[in-house]
Amino acid sequence: MELKKRNIIIAIMLAMFLAAVEGTVVTTAVPTIIKDLNGFGLVSWIFSSYLITSAITTPIYGKLSDLYGRKNVLTIGIAIFLLGSILCGLSQNIYSLIIFRALQGIGAGSIFTITYTIVGDVFSISERAKVQGWLSTVWGISSLIGPFLGGFLIDTLSWHWIFFINIPFGIISIVLIQKNLIENFQKKKRKIDYFGSVILTAAIVFLLCGFLTEGNGKSRSTILSAIYVILALVFFAFFYFVERRAEEPIIPFEIFTKFNIIANVISFLESASLIAMDVYMPLYIQNVLGFGATISGLCMSPMSFTWLLSSIFLAKCIIKYREKYIILICSIIVLLGSVLLLDMGISSSLLSVILCVAILGFGFGGNFTTLTIVVQSSVGYYMRGAATASNSLLRNLGQTVGISIFGSIFNLNILKYFNRIGISGIDPSNLYSKASVNMGVSLQFIKESINSSLHVLFICVIIINGASLILSLFLPKDLKEND
Repeated sequence: MELKKRNIIIAIMLAMFLAAVEGTVVTTAVPTIIKDLNGFGLVSWIFSSYLITSAITTPIYGKLSDLYGRKNVLTIGIAIFLLGSILCGLSQNIYSLIIFRALQGIGAGSIFTITYTIVGDVFSISERAKVQGWLSTVWGISSLIGPFLGGFLIDTLSWHWIFFINIPFGIISIVLIQKNLIENFQKKKRKIDYFGSVILTAAIVFLLCGFLTEGNGKSRSTILSAIYVILALVFFAFFYFVERRAEEPIIPFEIFTKFNIIANVISFLESASLIAMDVYMPLYIQNVLGFGATISGLCMSPMSFTWLLSSIFLAKCIIKYREKYIILICSIIVLLGSVLLLDMGISSSLLSVILCVAILGFGFGGNFTTLTIVVQSSVGYYMRGAATASNSLLRNLGQTVGISIFGSIFNLNILKYFNRIGISGIDPSNLYSKASVNMGVSLQFIKESINSSLHVLFICVIIINGASLILSLFLPKDLKEND
């Protein structure tokens, strides 16, 4: 491989590392952040604001890169990401952190989209699989480094530094991209579907608000939540009719074949299950078992390691054993790992936690790798990019909706626990505040309330993974790649 291509690989791998390591570092730091900023009730918004903006901007960045070039659009996206990171690090309250996380997500949307587009532009078909494998390795490496780095920064400095650490990586990535990526693209006169983007944004925001509102504990929340969900459905329906008539729709509905839809639904459900593990397992390790952020990060690392092993090993077995059976096996493994979550309690050992997350990591890694291949194989060559982007969008939405629902479940069951023991008026956002202590809330009560709430949440994860397993039965035995 020539030197120019090698430099481009380094550039896009650094860009991918920038976005990938951010997710794992923040996940480890969230228990510390929400405790410091009194934001237990808003924990899901820290992730939802990031996920929703990155999901919405993904198809938009794809259109902009066609018009103005991959290099410049990706550079702008990374710059926005860095600005959001700096502002997140300077945040002094939970509300500003949520807003700046949304800004981070806007920048991350370019990284998730354009890096893979550059691979398609620069590399031949025989080279793409290898390069995309290296990009997947970046996710694995960042997942291993991220939790440890996050825990180390929190224990030695403060949680603010988990955002400042992005700056050098981002600057290096921009320099390498600008220096090594030489584009010879033709500017195309394409009409960007801004109207469709606005409608899709409104639909997703209303959907998110509908799920988050339900968990605030107020009597009128159910009605308000229903209104938001109805508005979301109306906007989704409107979006469908607009996109059918759009000159260049953000999401061409021709890509949604029968088996594409099944694979996307499984991706959506398992993304929701994955985000529950990423967010609430560190919360369990730190706030229930009582270990520090560094130990929490180390305990989550086996999930990333087995994920990487699975994606590498099972990808080589797909041709021999077929996609359907790989997905079936991995879905069974994920379901088994989620069932083990029911044994998690206040006195559980770290070894049981490590075993559980390692099993889940192997199942998730194999499934997400294979599901991507299924989606790409379900459409022809000229629809493959759109199909892959839509799958990425649905995974982001699965995480966004999932964390919203789990946040509501978590808050509601904390309230139910304290009501059962005769303590009312508790605010899940301020469990460690002086007001809670004055109301008779001890640290033991807090541990038991969080553990009780997580137990209900883990049951929901089992149901989701069971549904994914059932859906995988309807995938075809043989998937022939379309030309």
